[in-house]
Amino acid sequence: MSLKKPALDPMSLEPRTSSGYPEPYRSRCLPREKRALGDPLGLKTIGINHATLMPGKESSMRHWHTHEEEFVYVLSGEVVLITDAGEQTLKAGNCAGFPLGTRDGHQLVNRGSQPAVYLEISNRDPNDKAHYSDVDMVFHGVGSNPMFTRRDGSGF
Repeated sequence: MSLKKPALDPMSLEPRTSSGYPEPYRSRCLPREKRALGDPLGLKTIGINHATLMPGKESSMRHWHTHEEEFVYVLSGEVVLITDAGEQTLKAGNCAGFPLGTRDGHQLVNRGSQPAVYLEISNRDPNDKAHYSDVDMVFHGVGSNPMFTRRDGSGF
């Protein structure tokens, strides 16, 4: 059965398997799959990714945003949520939220033996920057060139 808008089967979308991160950070996240759900449904101000994180991989480097809020909902498997407060395991049905203006770097790590599947939801603010807590990197926005620099502004 084929679904029609406003419905969508996430698995009908081609996954993005790349990362915009420069090395040495890119390989810490890949392989992974992200299916962007908002665009095919015509959503303009909210971003939703159906993400699959493979065993031993990180969702991102630990980071916080200047203009975006984030919400994560685990669908299957489990991930370790790492924040300034430490580590905790999120299993299917668990969620986490990162309010605007909270400078608490966060990331998910799959330390299990099975892929973990979760939803990433955030607003889409073109002025957003991301600061990375544990690595020397800053994200300057999707349309920026370069998108990533070191904290001092130098390139990779």
